[in-house]
Amino acid sequence: MTSKNQTNNYVIFLEEIGMDDLLKVGGKNASLGEMISNLTAQGIKIPNGFAVTADAFDAFIEENDLREKIEDILQQLNVDDIVNLRRTGSEIRKLISNGKFPVGVEKAILNSYYELSESYGQEATDIAVRSSATAEDLPDASFAGQQSTFLNIRGGEMLLTAIRSCFASLYTDRAISYRSSRGFDHFAVKLSVCVQKMVRSDLGVSGVAFSLDTESGFKDLVLINAAFGLGELVVGGEIMPDEFLVFKPALKKGYPSVIEKKLGKKTHKLIYGHKPFETVKKVPVEQSQQMAFCLEDEQILQLARWVQKIEDYYSGRKGGWCPMDIEWAVDGLSGELFIVQARPETIHSQQEQDRIREFQIEENGLAEKLLLEGIAVGEKVGVGKARRIFTLDGRDGSADELEFQEGEILVTEMTDPDWEPLMKKASAIITEKGGRTCHAAIVAREIGVPAIVGAAEATLKIKDGQELTVSCAEGTTGKVYMGHVNYKLIETPYTDFPKTTTPIMMNIGSPDLALQFNKIPNSGVGLAREEFIINNHIKVHPMALLKHREIGDKELSAEIAKIIKGYTNEEEFFINNLAQGVAKIAAAFYPKRVITRLSDFKSNEYFNLLGGQFFEPEEENPMIGWRGASRYYSPDFREAFDLECKALKMVRDDFGLDNITIMIPFCRTPGELEKILTIMEESGLKRGERNLEIYLMAEIPSNIILAEQFAPMIDGFSIGSNDLTQLTLGLDRDSSLVAHLYDERNEAVKTMIRSLIRTAHNHGVKVGICGQGPSDFPDFSEFLVQEGIDSISVTPDSMLKTLKVISAVEAIGKVNTT
Repeated sequence: MTSKNQTNNYVIFLEEIGMDDLLKVGGKNASLGEMISNLTAQGIKIPNGFAVTADAFDAFIEENDLREKIEDILQQLNVDDIVNLRRTGSEIRKLISNGKFPVGVEKAILNSYYELSESYGQEATDIAVRSSATAEDLPDASFAGQQSTFLNIRGGEMLLTAIRSCFASLYTDRAISYRSSRGFDHFAVKLSVCVQKMVRSDLGVSGVAFSLDTESGFKDLVLINAAFGLGELVVGGEIMPDEFLVFKPALKKGYPSVIEKKLGKKTHKLIYGHKPFETVKKVPVEQSQQMAFCLEDEQILQLARWVQKIEDYYSGRKGGWCPMDIEWAVDGLSGELFIVQARPETIHSQQEQDRIREFQIEENGLAEKLLLEGIAVGEKVGVGKARRIFTLDGRDGSADELEFQEGEILVTEMTDPDWEPLMKKASAIITEKGGRTCHAAIVAREIGVPAIVGAAEATLKIKDGQELTVSCAEGTTGKVYMGHVNYKLIETPYTDFPKTTTPIMMNIGSPDLALQFNKIPNSGVGLAREEFIINNHIKVHPMALLKHREIGDKELSAEIAKIIKGYTNEEEFFINNLAQGVAKIAAAFYPKRVITRLSDFKSNEYFNLLGGQFFEPEEENPMIGWRGASRYYSPDFREAFDLECKALKMVRDDFGLDNITIMIPFCRTPGELEKILTIMEESGLKRGERNLEIYLMAEIPSNIILAEQFAPMIDGFSIGSNDLTQLTLGLDRDSSLVAHLYDERNEAVKTMIRSLIRTAHNHGVKVGICGQGPSDFPDFSEFLVQEGIDSISVTPDSMLKTLKVISAVEAIGKVNTT
C-alpha cells in the first residue's frame, strides 16, 4: 500500500521504509518495514500500518513552543533523586500531552488511518499505536520498552490522543534516566510512532521470542514465552507465561526439536474492552486453559522457523551474528501467526565471552534457610536487606520508595520500565509475577542485577529489613535464602585453559546448568546423569506414575495429577520430561558426544520419590542390591525402563540430537547385557543404527574380569572409579571406619584399570573414566595417561585443574619420550 496522503514526509506506510530510515521513523518502524519488504516472500506475516515520522514529532514540538520549556525543566534534573526525576518527567509529559497537532500533521495522520481502515474493509479499524524512538536499538544501547504502547485504538480522535501520549512517553522516568546515565542528548532522540493493524490475539495467543537463550546467551536455541490474550501481560511481567525451547541446528534439518516445555501460571489475559473509553481489560483465564499449554507443537515450530529466518536475515545484513528479540501474535479468528515487532537483542550479543564467571554457593545444608523460589534471571548472587515496595504511583514517590537505600533488595509484585532508576540501586530484585522475558527480567539483565521473578507470595513471606541472599547461580530456579549465605566468585579467562591430547569431558547432572557449563573448554560430556532429571523434574517414582490408580491412595493420585498438568497422561509426562532434560544437555554440547547413563537409583533412593514406598523393597545393602541393569528386565520395573527407552528415542528421533551415547550402569554379567540390548532394540534403540553407540559402566570387578565377553557387545567402557574401588577393595565407601583404606590409586584398582584398557583396546573399544580421582591426584592422572585412557570426565568445577594436571603429565611424557 502506497500512501496517497503524504504531507511534508509526516506519514509513511511501513512497506515504503527500511532500516536505512531509522533516523526518520525509529527502530520499531524501520524494522517492520524491512521485514515487510524482505521477509514476506518467505512466508512471514507482518500486519500493515504506517509510521508517523520524526518530522511530525519535530513539527509538534515546534507548533507548541516546547523545546525551550523542556530545556528549562531539564536544567533542574537530578537523576539520582527519585522525587526530582519523577517531578521532572511528569511536568514534561503534561506539557506534551496538552499540545496540539499542526494542521498538516493531523491531516496526514487521519487520511492515512482511514486509508489503512479501507484496505481492511472497515470504516475505523482497530490498531496498535506504538512508540518508535529514533535511537532505538543502537548497537550499544537498548531503548526498547521505555516508551508507551496503546492497543485496540479505534477512530481518529482516539488515534490522535494515543500519538500525543506516545510523544509524551519519550520523557518517562526510565527514559530520562537511561539517556542521562549513558550520555545521550535528550533532543538527539526523537519519537516516531507506529500505527499498525491489530492482530486479534485477544481471542488467541501472543508473546515474545528470542533467537538465543536469554540467561546464558547460548546461540543455538529459540526461547518462546506465550500466554493467552494480548501480549502486554507477558511483556509487563503480570503473569508467568508458558516457556518453550527449540534447538535451532536440528530445526534446520527438519526435526520437530521442541526440547523443553514449561507450563506457566496464565491466570489472567488481556482482551478488548467493550465499554466506552475501555480499550482493553484484564479477565481471568478458565481453569482448563491454565492447565494446558497455550501453543501446539506445530505453532511452536512455525514460530521458531520464522525467528530463525529473521535472525538469518538481520545477521546477513549486519555481516555478523545478530540475535533477535521478537513479539508475535496468533489471531484467534483466523488462526494465523503474525510478527508484530522485531529488534536486535542488545545484552548477550554485546558481551565478550572471554572468561568463565561463576558464582558458587559455599555452604551446605541450606534447606532450612530456603525461604522461596522463582525464575532466576542472570547467574549472580546478591546479599542485602529486603525492602518491599508496592507502588510508584505517587507524584512525589511513596514512603517506601524514598527510604530505599543503595544495596537493598527490592521486593515487589512486579515492575515496569519506570522502576529502572530504583532497580539500579538494588543488590538484587525479587518479583512475585513475571517470566524470563518480562520487563523486570530484561532491565535486570541490562543493569547486571540478579533477579528472581515469579516468586509467589514474596511480599508476604519477606519482611522489611530482613537480611537475604538471592542466588541465581544454581540453575534456572532462583533461590532466596534467609540470612547471609557464603559464596565466592571465580573468574577464569579461557586463555588459562590449556589444551591436552587426552580429551577432557564433563560430568553433568543439571540440565539447567548445562547451557552455562558448555562455555568451559571441553570435549563433551562423559557422564550425563538421568537421576538428577528424575529427582528434580519428574519427582515421582516411575511405577507410581503408571500404577497409582491401582494402589488406591487418593492423596498420591491427587498429587500426581498436579504434577502432570499440561500433559494428557502420566506416560507422556515422564517420557517428555526425561527426554527434554537429556535433550537440553545434549543441545548445550552439540555436536560433541554426550554419554547419557541410564537411571541408576538404588532402592533407598527410589523409595524417597513420590509413591516410591509402594514399589521399593527394604534392602540391607542397597549399594549392591537391586540397581542398574538388574532392574531393567525385572517384571517389577520393566514398564518403567520402557519409558526411559522411549524418552531417549525421542531425543534422537524427534529432537535430532544424535550426539547422545547411551551407557548401561551396574551390569553384572554378559547375560544381563544381552537382555538389556534386546529390550533397547525392541524400543528402537539398536546399537549401530544411525550411529547409536552403547557404552558400559565399568564399575564391578566382573566387568574387567569378563571384559573379553563384554567388549564385542559395546562401543566403549566408562570406568566408574568410586564403585570399582569399593568393590575391588571390599569396603563401604560411606563408612568412616574404613575410609582410610578407600583410594582409587590402590594397586589392586590400578591393576583392574590397566587390564580393562588393554583388553578393550585389543577389541577396538574405547575406555574413559568419570570420577574425581584424576582431578584430586596428579599421580593417578599420570597413570591413566600412561596406560592410554581414551578420555577423562570430571565435574565442571574441576575442569581447569584437571586440564592443567593432564597437560603437565603429557608434557612430561613428551620429554621422557624425546
